[in-house]
Amino acid sequence: MTKNIQEKINKLPGSPGVYMFRDKDGKLLYIGKATHLRNRVRSYFHDGMRANRPIETMIHEVADIETRTADSVLEALILESNLIKKFQPKYNIKEKDDKSFSYSVITKEEFPRVLIMRKTELDKISNFKFQIQNKFKISHAYGPYTSKKQMQIGLKIIRKIFPFHSIKQQTEKGCLDFQMGRCPGPYAGAISREDYLKNIRGIRLILEGKKKNLVRQLKKEMAEYSKKQEYEKAQEAKGKIFALQHIRDVALIVEDKIEEPLAGQALGGEPKPLRIEAYDISNISGSHAVGSMVVFAGHEPDKSQYRKFKIKTIEGANDVGMMREVLLRRFGNDWPKPNLILLDGGQGHVNMGDNILRSFGLDIPIVGVAKGPSRKNLNFKFQISNAISTSKFQKEINKILEDKKLIKQIMDEAHRFAITYHRKVRGKKMLI
Repeated sequence: MTKNIQEKINKLPGSPGVYMFRDKDGKLLYIGKATHLRNRVRSYFHDGMRANRPIETMIHEVADIETRTADSVLEALILESNLIKKFQPKYNIKEKDDKSFSYSVITKEEFPRVLIMRKTELDKISNFKFQIQNKFKISHAYGPYTSKKQMQIGLKIIRKIFPFHSIKQQTEKGCLDFQMGRCPGPYAGAISREDYLKNIRGIRLILEGKKKNLVRQLKKEMAEYSKKQEYEKAQEAKGKIFALQHIRDVALIVEDKIEEPLAGQALGGEPKPLRIEAYDISNISGSHAVGSMVVFAGHEPDKSQYRKFKIKTIEGANDVGMMREVLLRRFGNDWPKPNLILLDGGQGHVNMGDNILRSFGLDIPIVGVAKGPSRKNLNFKFQISNAISTSKFQKEINKILEDKKLIKQIMDEAHRFAITYHRKVRGKKMLI
C-alpha cells in the first residue's frame, strides 16, 4: 500500500456509503457499497484479502479512492446500483455474468407490483409473445444489483413505508401480506388507486436515489392536508417522512457485514457458525399463551438475540395457530435470518412454517422436534422440511441434527424461556 493510499484510507468516514477505486488514469475500476466506508476499504489492502487472486490483481491497479456517503445502508445499496449502471466499471462487470445480476421491477397493471428479478427473467418478459400470453408487462426496471438477497431485504424495508400488492392474484383473500399490513389492500377496496399509485411513486423515487426529493414532496403534501384539515392524511405523510429520515436497516447492515468485496470469491478466515432459531409455546388450555424464540450460534446460545411473544390473535388451545402468529411476527421484523429453524411440534407445525416462509420469499430449513410429554428422553421424532435438501448448509445442518444432546439443549432452552415468560404473564393476570 502506498503512503498516498494509506493517508486517504485514514481520512475516510466511518459511515455508510459507496467507494470507487480508480487507476492512474482516473478510470473507474470498481464500485462497492459499505456499512463503514473506512473499514471496508481498508480490508482490501490486508494480506488476507490480497491472498485472493482477483482482489490482488485489482488492488495493484488502484491509484486513487473516491467515496460518497449515504444516510443508510439501503441508500448505499441503491446508489451503488445506479453508479454501476452509469459507469460500468471494469471489475464489477468482470466479476459476474451479466445474466446473474438482479433488478427491481415495477409492473404495468392497474395496481402495480414491485418484484425482484434476475436478468434472464427480465429478458424473458421483454419478449412480446410472452407479454401477450401472460398479460404481464413491466413499466420500470432498476438495477443491476450485485446481491439479490440484499435487495430483497431492502425492498422489505421500503415496503414498510410504502406498502404494495405483490401476489399475482388480484385479490386479498388469504393474503398474508394484507393481514400483516405489507399490502394496503387495493383489491379489497382498502385504498384508492390514487393513493396506491402515490406509494408506487414513492418507491420509484427511492430506487432512483431521489429520497430528498421524495421528502420535500411529502412535506408539501402534509402541509396541504393540514390546510384542508385532513389531519389523518397529514399524520400519515408525517409518519412516512420520519421513516425515510430514520431508516431501520439493521438486517441489511448484518447482511452487508458478511458480504465479500468481490461477490462469490472466498476470502478465507473462520466460517461463521450457523444461526439456529428454536421456538416453543407455553399456555394452560389456551390461556395466558406466550411464545419464545431462542438463538444459538452453532453450539452456543446467543441470549442477546432471544425474543418473547405474547399471543394476541389466538384463543383456546390451538398450538399450531399460536406458533403461526409467532412466526408471522418474527419474520415481519428485520432481524437476521436463521440458517435452521427448530419448532416444538410435528408435521403440522412444519407445513405451517413452510407456508409462512414462502409467503416471505424465504427458503429456510424447518425441523419439527417432538420429544414426548416428559421432555427428558432423547428419542426425538423429527419432521423435516424439504428445504434442507436444497440448503447450501445441508452438511452442517445434518451434523447438528445428528447431535441429539445439542438438539435437547436447544429445545430445553426454548421451553425454559417460554415457560418463564408464561409464569410472569400469568402472575400479573392473577394480581389484577
